[in-house]
Amino acid sequence: MSTEANIAVVVLAAGGSTRLGRPKQLVEFKGKTLLEHTMDEVGMLGFQNKILVLGSRHEEILGRIDTSEFKVVINGDWEQGMASSIKIGLETALAEERELDHVLFLVSDQPFLERKNLIKLVHTQLTKRPKATYSQYGDSIGVPAIFGKAAFPLLLQLEGDEGAKILLQLDDFNFCTETFKKGGFDVDTEEDVQQLKQMEV
Repeated sequence: MSTEANIAVVVLAAGGSTRLGRPKQLVEFKGKTLLEHTMDEVGMLGFQNKILVLGSRHEEILGRIDTSEFKVVINGDWEQGMASSIKIGLETALAEERELDHVLFLVSDQPFLERKNLIKLVHTQLTKRPKATYSQYGDSIGVPAIFGKAAFPLLLQLEGDEGAKILLQLDDFNFCTETFKKGGFDVDTEEDVQQLKQMEV
């Protein structure tokens, strides 16, 4: 897949997991942490430009997880919100490859992410050429999502806790979606963790 277009992958994993009280990146499901699962699904697709954005408790996370296949960047402003991680991830990807065509953003707490979800997103983005292709789960639209270079300036203008979903409100922002049936399940609370444990069997 990496030969089809110049695509960077950015895994956003800098958040503080305040509602959970411990790093959600290190919650285990089916024998591996949620962050490892995300990184493994990405790793199967052969992308060369892979960025991991860490922030809160990054030393603890780095002590537990092999990140050698990713370029790790620490977001010292992670408390300012998601926008800071999106921007530092994109800026790092562009520094690695100035002629970047697309960037694919993921988060680290979607336990049911599969590489087929990513393949569908990339295929739609490359064939239909919108500014972005988002995942859709139920009535929600979100990550993983892939953005073409026309969207890069818009991503770099995000502020605070704005995610890239806010770009959908722009009048001239054309986008596509691909279904990710279980994408709406993420891990924010201890109740979510317990529910996830019950799904291991």
